[in-house]
Amino acid sequence: MFAAAMLIALAIDAAIGWPDALYRRIGHPVTWIGALIMALDLRLNAEGARRKRNGVITFALVVGAALLPACAVTLALPQGWTGALITGVLAWPLVAARSMYTHVAAVAQPLQAGDLAAARQAVAMIVGRDPAQLGSAGVARAALESLAENTSDGIIAPLFWGVIFGLPGIAAYKAINTLDSMIGHKTPRFQDFGWFSARTDDWVNLIPARLTGALFSLAAPAPRRAWAVMQADARAHRSPNAGWPESALAGALNIRLSGPRIYENHIANEPWLNAAAPDPSPSHITQGLRLYIRALALMAGLMAALATFA
Repeated sequence: MFAAAMLIALAIDAAIGWPDALYRRIGHPVTWIGALIMALDLRLNAEGARRKRNGVITFALVVGAALLPACAVTLALPQGWTGALITGVLAWPLVAARSMYTHVAAVAQPLQAGDLAAARQAVAMIVGRDPAQLGSAGVARAALESLAENTSDGIIAPLFWGVIFGLPGIAAYKAINTLDSMIGHKTPRFQDFGWFSARTDDWVNLIPARLTGALFSLAAPAPRRAWAVMQADARAHRSPNAGWPESALAGALNIRLSGPRIYENHIANEPWLNAAAPDPSPSHITQGLRLYIRALALMAGLMAALATFA
């Protein structure tokens, strides 16, 4: 019944997201995980500490803090549809489908209206590069790349692990992914401390990233073109996983993504995905959001089939 539970979680999130009133009152499970990571970082990642060892300890403590309560709740739940419904409600905060749409749409609206300053401010909420250096095409590209990568990391991957292992699977995945986003950086402070979290995040996203690319390809107006671009260009990306959904989205919209970009004070000379295609325009963000909805509908259909026939 895990597939049914994850379908319920996706449906609730798509309908209402995580309400602001609820966030103001209790926060969010990911912010709770983040607070634990910050506390452990301050305590265990001091100058001169055994950072690699302490990073593994941090990983174990954070994942354990998410995994053990989820296992205990799962063991206490009734079998059948009642258990699936409760599991779905508990898993709902760990799916970010509505917030992803909202954040990307917030970039599209001012960009289409010609308000580049507001679009830069909106895109800064979802990407790590310096938005002050981005023109209209750069802002559109950044928003679409974030849409592609976060569809995998924020939606498809948690659902995938939830379908396989239930509430413990989705909880453990979100802990791993949050660890990677906070400490899995190649900086002097986190190079050693976050290496285990970053490597584990790569592994747990191997299948979901490729699944996301396949969903984007199937949902595309020209599925063969999207699939061909993904197969040709995905491995050229700096990430072992992000290139799959990004290249599939690039092929689906017939635009180029990735390429050189500015992070803080340095230029990252990344290869283009679908290099022969033109840069994205503001309207491509809207097209990308429509494709995103179709891809999630395909994922929902897949989970419904598993819930019915598996």
